[in-house]
This record gives sequence, C-alpha cells and structure tokens, in this order.
Amino acid sequence: MYYVAQTDQLIADGVINPAQADEIQSRARAAMIALCVNSLLIAGILAATLGLVFYLASALSVAVCGSLFLGAGLLILRYGDALYRMFGNASALIGAGMLISGTGFELADKVPDIAGIAMAIVGAVLAVLFLWRFRAGFAQLRFAYGAVLVMAVALHLTGIYHAAYEVDLAGWPMPLIHLYVFAVVAVLGLTLDLRIVTAFAIVPFAQMLDTGTYYFTAAYVFYSPESTLSILQMSVLIGACLWLAGRGHAALARQAGVLMIMAFVVANLCFLVGSIWGDDVGSHMFGPQRADFDDWRAYREVAQAYRETLPHISEGAYSIVWALLLGGLIIWAAMSNRRGMFNAAMTFAGIHAYTQMFESFSDEPLAYVIGGLAAIPLAFGLWRLNNAWFKPLTPASTQ
Repeated sequence: MYYVAQTDQLIADGVINPAQADEIQSRARAAMIALCVNSLLIAGILAATLGLVFYLASALSVAVCGSLFLGAGLLILRYGDALYRMFGNASALIGAGMLISGTGFELADKVPDIAGIAMAIVGAVLAVLFLWRFRAGFAQLRFAYGAVLVMAVALHLTGIYHAAYEVDLAGWPMPLIHLYVFAVVAVLGLTLDLRIVTAFAIVPFAQMLDTGTYYFTAAYVFYSPESTLSILQMSVLIGACLWLAGRGHAALARQAGVLMIMAFVVANLCFLVGSIWGDDVGSHMFGPQRADFDDWRAYREVAQAYRETLPHISEGAYSIVWALLLGGLIIWAAMSNRRGMFNAAMTFAGIHAYTQMFESFSDEPLAYVIGGLAAIPLAFGLWRLNNAWFKPLTPASTQ
C-alpha cells in the first residue's frame, strides 16, 4: 500500500535518518517518472498506429507495413541490448496494432454482415495465443505480449458490440453483454496487473443500467436514468472489491482497489443526479419504452401514469442521505488510511456542497448556520475518537 510521508518532518522527529529519507524520495520519484514514460510511450504508440492505418488506407499497405514494424520490434527485443528495449516494444506494438486494427476495419468494410462475429472470433483466438505467450514467453517480451493481448481483447469485444448492433439487439440481452465485457476487462486487468485496464471495466458495468455519458456542443453530460438502482449496483461492486482486497493477494488488492474507487465515483455521480431530480425507482428499466410509441405525447402520458405507481425518492431525501454517507465515508477512509477513497469522498463532498448551495439553500442562511455549528462538535468528536483508538493527535494537528 502507498502511504504519504513528510520526510523532512520524519527526520526532525527522529523516526528516520537522512539516508532513509533520500531512498524514499528516490523511489517516489522513480515511480512518477516510470508512470510518465509509460504514458508517453502508450500515447505515442496509439497515435502512430491509428495514424498509419488511416494514412495508408489500403489493406495490403497496412499489412506489409505492420508486419515490418512487428518483425523489427521482435528482433530488437529478442537480440538487442536492454538499452534499446523501449524502441523494440514501440515498433512491435505499432506493427501489431496496425495488423489487428487493420483487420477490424477491413472486416467492417468488406463483410459488414458478419464483421462482428468475425472480429469476435479472431480477437478471441489472438487473445488466447498471446495470453499463452505472455505467461510462458521471454521476460523481455512480456510487455509486448501483454500489450498485444490488450489489442486482441479489444478486437474481440468490439466484435461483440458490433454484432449486437447489427442484429439490433435490445432488452435484457444487452445488460448481459455489458456484464460479459465487464468481466473480461476486469480479468484482463488482473492478469496484466494494470490498474488502468481494470478501471475501464466500470464503463460496461455502469451501462448495464444505461448509466453513461453523452457529448454535445460545449457540454459533456453524465446521465443515470436509474440512479437508485445504479447506486445499489455500485454498492454491491464496492462491497465485493473490499472483500477481495482483504484476501491478502497484493495484485488482487491493487485491482480491486482501483475498481472500488471507480464504482464509488459512479455511485456519487448517480447521487448527484438524484439530489437534483429525485428518482422514480424502476421507471426506465421496467416502464414503457419510447421506441414502442409513434406519438411522443402518448408516450409521455403513459410514462407519467406508470411513474405515479412507483416508489419516488425526492431530491431532498437524496441530498440528506448523500451528505450523511459522504461524512461517514470520509471518517472511515481517514481512520483506515484509504487515501484514494478519502480524496474521492472529499471531492464529492465539495461538489455536493457547491450544488446544494445554489440548488437548494441559496436563500436559506439558517441552513448554513445549522450545518456550520453541527460540524464543530463533529470535528471534536472525531479528534477524540482517533485519540482513543490510535496515536493521539496533538492540538496543533487539528489547527
């Protein structure tokens, strides 16, 4: 687990010596530089790969060029000096990316009727092949094999969604497809021990209940048509991740931790929607669908009549419950030293306060008085509770 430490203060308190402080700072700097280098490398590979595919715009040219890049990269990785391994990885991944993405584009262009199924099958075969090589291959090739494995899985999942779109799949099969995609991405992230891959698993998981985003001119919108059900869904995932994180396996704990944070972020965004609009629980999932009506007015009347039969949670109730949960989570995260959860909860507490300031209490100064006075004994109680359970805080620590 990563911890935040003020090394200068630790030296002054006699906890560590200057040499140990230098080692801590050096390792922290190395981790940040590695993250920066890998981010630049991945961004460059993706940009070059897609740029070459669209620039060449020919199946034969893409295949030849991709094969050359891939072959050159594998030769460098197999026989080259470790100093040049980065160039070997970049060349191999650009080549593999061109071949895989080019295959997908070519299938979609030439045989659109079976493109989805074909991409799913080809992607699955490549994924199995490179998973085997990733586990059994040369150590210097693991990065390349792992990256190609990600590309193969991406082709497979793209094929799944493409096939669903081609047959105009709707209703309950789509949540099952989203669940399958979620499971595949989560397992891939765990296999590669890459938290950035695991984090993407939250997207199909949220889309099981149609929670997602939408973009139009000068706006990027988050929408959650079933905010209550989505919050319950994310809560189940958070609980599962907490359970998995406590199993003692370091890699599993890392992946479960990042997925838990992503689920927490989505749950809070759903709370934000509910605190502004409230929620008629189940109206979107089980109510009348717009596609079944030719007339918009008729749909609105039927939908409104159906919503009146459902349990309704008001925006006020949402706001209060959200505030209480955030307060409890902030205290729990601080006590258990879960900095990621603490930072996320503090961020959404600020968003909640800002939203309600203008949405609900802009003309209610008494609400600020009550809330402010209530916060003071809460802070005092938290301070005393920490002193009873853990290392006492000095009064200066609370100033």
